Amino acid sequence: MSETEQPKRKKIIPDITTVLRADVINMPKIIAECSGIRIHGRRIKSIIFTTDAAQIINHNADAIMAVYPFTPHPAISNALIGISPVPVFVGVGGGTTGGARCAQISIFAEAQGAVGLVVNSPTTLETIRAIADVVDTPIICTVVSEYMDIRSRLEAGVSILNISGASRTVDIVRKIRQDYPEVPIIATGGPTDETILATIRAGANAITITPPTSAELFKTKMDRYRKKAEDDFLESDHLI
Repeated sequence: MSETEQPKRKKIIPDITTVLRADVINMPKIIAECSGIRIHGRRIKSIIFTTDAAQIINHNADAIMAVYPFTPHPAISNALIGISPVPVFVGVGGGTTGGARCAQISIFAEAQGAVGLVVNSPTTLETIRAIADVVDTPIICTVVSEYMDIRSRLEAGVSILNISGASRTVDIVRKIRQDYPEVPIIATGGPTDETILATIRAGANAITITPPTSAELFKTKMDRYRKKAEDDFLESDHLI
């Protein structure tokens, strides 16, 4: 068998971690099936949707989606970007907060190191243009319906679409992908490997995962501690 006819070897990826880093929020491995989006040379496939400081430090995602239901504030983005070990996409408004204020917040976020600026679905074209005029950071527009005017948003300065359509996400991704074969798409993956894979096959380049809250994770851990304490008690010498 010639050298060119040698069978391809399966790619082996060494997986190294430490005891203290083993207990983190792990992204579903199925996300590896998507193509990813390369931003400034870094390929991003998995994105964790959180603003929880402890979660931002303890995960294995490629990036953070830091969007929250309050008026964006530079102090928040600065704190989250400062502690994150991976790139951060920062919410800059577009709903209640719009216009020149969005543009100003975007300037701050860019200066702090955000790799993407996320605008909400109600963001006007004027606001998108105002942001695009003053920053050199990709604008990510959240899409919640297949009826949104995608073309106008892309023409106004949006670089990436973030699909968050709940049970309609796969259908929205599929429709946008048919109309725009090359546009980068981030999408919510849903709760199972099957829903994530369906989203990827519909055309998503990267997947966002919403983890359990820190309170929910802590409850699981405390339940395990209580069970161990009970088992240790029942096995102790005082029962002999």
